[in-house]
Amino acid sequence: MAEAHQAVAFQFTITPEGIDLQLSHQALRQVYLSGLRSWKKRVTRLKNNVITGVYPASPSSWLFVVIAILATMYTRSDPSMGLIAKIQEHLPCRTVVSAVLFSTLLWFSLIFTMRLCLKQLLSYHGWMFEQHGKVSNTTKIWAAMVRIFSGRQPLLYSYQGSLPNLPVPAVKDTVKRYLESARLLMSDAEYERMTTLAKEFESSLGNRLQWYLKLKAMWASNYVSDWWEEYVYLRGRGPLMVNSNYYGMDFLYVTPTPIQAARAGNTLHACLLYRRKLNREEIKPSRVPVLNVPLCAAQCERIFNTTRIPGEETDSLIHWQDSEYVAVFHRGRYFRLWLYHAGRMLSPREIEHQIQHILDDPSPPVPGEAKLAALTAGDRIPWAQARKEFFSSGVNKRSLDCIEKAAFFVALDDDEQGMMGDDPAGNLDRYAKSLLHGKCYDRWFDKSFTVVLYKNGKNGLNAEHSWADAPIMAHVWEYVMTTDCFQLGYTEEGHCKGDVASSLPPPTRLTWDIPAECQERIERSLAVAQTLADDVDFHVLPIQDFGKGAIKKCKISPDAFIQIALQLAYYRNRGSFTLTYEASMTRLFREGRTETVRSCTSESCTFVRALEGGEKFFLHCNSEFMTIYVILLCNIIFVCVCFLQVLSETWRLSTSQTPLQQVELFDFVNHPDYTTCGGGFGPVADDGYGVSYIIIGENMINLHISCKHSCPQTDSHKFGADIKKALMDLLELMSPEKPDPSRAEQNHLKNSKKDL
Repeated sequence: MAEAHQAVAFQFTITPEGIDLQLSHQALRQVYLSGLRSWKKRVTRLKNNVITGVYPASPSSWLFVVIAILATMYTRSDPSMGLIAKIQEHLPCRTVVSAVLFSTLLWFSLIFTMRLCLKQLLSYHGWMFEQHGKVSNTTKIWAAMVRIFSGRQPLLYSYQGSLPNLPVPAVKDTVKRYLESARLLMSDAEYERMTTLAKEFESSLGNRLQWYLKLKAMWASNYVSDWWEEYVYLRGRGPLMVNSNYYGMDFLYVTPTPIQAARAGNTLHACLLYRRKLNREEIKPSRVPVLNVPLCAAQCERIFNTTRIPGEETDSLIHWQDSEYVAVFHRGRYFRLWLYHAGRMLSPREIEHQIQHILDDPSPPVPGEAKLAALTAGDRIPWAQARKEFFSSGVNKRSLDCIEKAAFFVALDDDEQGMMGDDPAGNLDRYAKSLLHGKCYDRWFDKSFTVVLYKNGKNGLNAEHSWADAPIMAHVWEYVMTTDCFQLGYTEEGHCKGDVASSLPPPTRLTWDIPAECQERIERSLAVAQTLADDVDFHVLPIQDFGKGAIKKCKISPDAFIQIALQLAYYRNRGSFTLTYEASMTRLFREGRTETVRSCTSESCTFVRALEGGEKFFLHCNSEFMTIYVILLCNIIFVCVCFLQVLSETWRLSTSQTPLQQVELFDFVNHPDYTTCGGGFGPVADDGYGVSYIIIGENMINLHISCKHSCPQTDSHKFGADIKKALMDLLELMSPEKPDPSRAEQNHLKNSKKDL
C-alpha cells in the first residue's frame, strides 16, 4: 500500500529514546504545490474582481484620468472647480496628492455614470417585439449605444453590476394574461367562476401581496430567484431522478474512440479546461445573438464543486471554492481520482491511465456499497434521515464528504449505448433512458452533474436542476464535446495523446461500513426509484427532413413554428388542447432564472381548429402569426387560496428548447457527422408529455419525448410521429418549397448503418 504512505506528510512512533518522527518529503512537496495552486487562484480571483468591479472602465483608465487632471493643472487651470483646494483644506496633503484623490473620485463617478447608463440601456426590450427581419432605427441606435457603453473585452461577470433588476409586473396585467390563457381550457361556467375569483383577488389580497413583492424588489437583486430555487426545487420531497434531473447526449453519429478509459481521459480533461477558464473568467459572456445583449452569468458560479444536501423539510445547496479530484463509480465501488499532481493538471493520457486502473481493479464492493447511490434516487426524506443516522460520523462521513466535495461525479458504465446495431432507433431510446436514470444506483443524483462513460466509448451527462438551468450545463457540454474531438484528439490506436508521469499515485478506494438497517433503507429507496424508472416511456426522434433553414424561408421564428406544431400534434393525439409550458429565460435581468411561456393561446387554438376543419385561409407569416408567440416574463408567485388553483394546474405538455449556444465550435459543413443530439427530461404530469428539442444547423431538429407507460392515453412513439407529421404539414402549408424526404431518409439509413 505505497499510496497509503504517500497520503500522509509525516509518521511518528514512540520509542524508549523518545519520539521518532519521519517526514515524507514527497507528501510535503505535494502540500506545498497544492497550496501554491490555491494561492494562484486567489490572486487571479482578486485581479478579476478588480477588473469586474470597475467595468465598463478598465483599471488602466484611472492612470489616464490622473495624468489628464495633472496636465490641466500645469496649464494653470483648475478642472476641479475648487474641489482640489477644498481637499487640501481638510486633509494635510500636497497639491499633487489632492489632485490624485480628486482624480480617483472623478474616475469612480465616471464608472458609476457609465454603469448606470448601461443599466438603463439594457432595460429597453423593445427589440423583442419587432417583426422578424426588420430592425427599427430606434433599436439600431440603442444597439450602437450598448456597444459604446459596454467597454472592451469584458470578463464573464463584467456585466453583472449593469444588468437591470427584474421588474414587478402589475397584478392587473398578470391576471388579465392568465385569464386569456385559461379561457380556451375552460367551459363558460368555469371561466365565469375563475373571472369572479380573479377580480376578488385583484381587488383584495393581490394588492397587498404586490406591495410585499415591491418591497422585496427594492433590496433584493432578484425578487423571484431565491423563492424559485427554494420552492420549485429544494422543497420538493419526491425523487430528483426523472422528476427534476435532466440529461445531455453525446454526438449522434460519431464515437471518437471505442476505448472507455481514453474517452474518459479527454472528457474529464476538457471539463477541467472549462473550469480553469471559468475560474479565470475567460469564458465570453453569453449574449442574445445579433444584438449582443448580455445575459446574466450568476448561475455559472456553481457548475463545479457543488452538491445538493438532503433535508427533512428542505434541501440545501453547498458550493466549495475548489476541489482537486472527482468521485468515480464503477461496478459498485467508489474511488477518489486526483486530477492534479505536482501542482499541475493531469494530462488526458494520465487521466486515461488512472481510469484504466479503476476499470482493472478486481476488488468487490463491500455490503451495501453497490447500491448506495439509490438513496439519492429515491424520496428525499428517507435519504435525509439515513444521512443523519448513518453518515454523520466515522468512515462513512469521510467517504460521503469525499463524494459531495468532489468537482463532479463520474460513472463508468459497463453497458454499451448509442445509435447502433440492428435497432438504432430503439437503442437511441435506451441510451436516453440510461442517461436519465441509469440503473437507479449508478448515478449520484445530488451532484451538480454526473459524467457517464460507457463501455463502447459513448458518453453523456446527468445534471441536477436546482443550482442552474439547462443552458448553463449545455454550454459546458458543447465545449467538452468539441474540445474532446477537435482539440485534444486521439492516437491512431484510439488512446489519448501524451505521456504518463511515473510518480503518479493510483486512485484511492473509498471505504464504507454500512449496517444492515441502512442497507434496508437503500433497498426501499431503490424500489421507489426503480418503479419510477420502469414507468418512463422515452423516444428520441432525429428529424432530418428539414430544419430551421426551410422554416426561416417562411419568415417565421423556428421556435414559434415548433411550438405551433406541438399544439397541432397534441390536438390530433388527444382531441383537445391542454395547458402548455415552455421554458423561457429571464437572464436579461440580474440573477434571472426561467419563466413560463403559455404557448397554448386562443390564437394557436383558432389556427389548429381551422387547419383541422379544412378551412382555407392565408397566413401572413411575417406579422400576424408571430402574435401567437407571447412571452410572459413574470407571474405573481403567491396568490389567495381560491385563486391558487392557477398554480395547481397540470402542465400536460411541458416543452423546452435547448439552443445551440457556441455555434462557432461546430462545423456542420466540413464535419456533418459531428452532430450533437441535445438532451431531455422526464414528463411533468403523469398523464402528459415532456418534449425537449434542439435545432441543429439548417437541416436537422432533434426531439426528446417522454411520458409514462402507466397512462394509457400517452405513447412517446406515437406522439413523436404526430409531431413530425405536424411539422411537415405546417411547412407544406406555409412554404412554396416542399421538403424532399427521400434525401433525408437516405442520409438516415446511411448514418444508421455506421458502427457507432
